[in-house]
Amino acid sequence: MWSTSSTSCGSGSSSSISSGSNSPPASSRSWLISEDSLRRYVNYASESCIQELLSASVSSRVGGDDGWKVLATEDNVEISKRCSGSLHVFRSRWLLRSVSLEQFMTVANAIDAAKQWDGDLVEAKYIKVLDDNLSIIRLRFGYASKPLFKNREFVVYERRQEMDDGTLVVAVASLPKEIAAGLHPKGNNSIRGLLLQSGWVVEKLDDHSCLVTYVVQLDPAGWLPKCLVNRFNTKLVMIIDNLKKLAQACPINSEI
Repeated sequence: MWSTSSTSCGSGSSSSISSGSNSPPASSRSWLISEDSLRRYVNYASESCIQELLSASVSSRVGGDDGWKVLATEDNVEISKRCSGSLHVFRSRWLLRSVSLEQFMTVANAIDAAKQWDGDLVEAKYIKVLDDNLSIIRLRFGYASKPLFKNREFVVYERRQEMDDGTLVVAVASLPKEIAAGLHPKGNNSIRGLLLQSGWVVEKLDDHSCLVTYVVQLDPAGWLPKCLVNRFNTKLVMIIDNLKKLAQACPINSEI
């Protein structure tokens, strides 16, 4: 069940949105959505994200011009980007030897450990857990963060899907701003950015190792120099290094 509400600035009062000329601007709208409707929406919206992630994980292995431009390759790590409208999609792929899929995902999915592998992150918390593999999460980045993330927050869904061959896909993307506002009002003095179709693909290998593909497409919202928005590769290097160290230290028998 969907309903729409708005909050007047500074007053804290709410009112129904009508179709007349006094309707508030779209930026102030919020949708109150039932948990069942939210679950169905996320399941539907995440399907295309999962397919995009799987496509990115196999892209360039089969040859041909797929639009990805390699930025760096070193120590079993490849970082590349592809144009998507005015922004870029960034992809990192790396081989983690003697690190199982379960070890890696225990670290990557642990919300309380997120700040250990992303130094810009101030807070990560669950807003709703819809199913065992379906959650709504709020991510908040503080004033001390790098310019791309400074004083920004994101309300995202996370869906985990295991494929028939054991590959694990974790799809992550922002909820539409009206739904996000209904679930969690934007914090004071913060900018709500958009994380477009992003996430992980983790493939099991025979020697208790795994091949990881990480894809991220970010609209930070608010004006930033294009060079800052598109120089995401340095942050990816940091994330990869931190995740690798945490995964290697994770007990081998850890479960997802």
